[in-house]
Amino acid sequence: MLSHVNDSGFWLVGRFFGMTEAQTLRSWTVMETIVGVVGFLVVLVLSFFL
Repeated sequence: MLSHVNDSGFWLVGRFFGMTEAQTLRSWTVMETIVGVVGFLVVLVLSFFL
């Protein structure tokens, strides 16, 4: 859910969009949290049908 600055995607996104490290960390953390929660919900819903 929460990522680390050691992740290469963190640096790619930050450099591509021209963000500072603090801005990238805030946006990356929100994005990773959303991906984690949505993934959990999808698996939870699928577990009821499979």
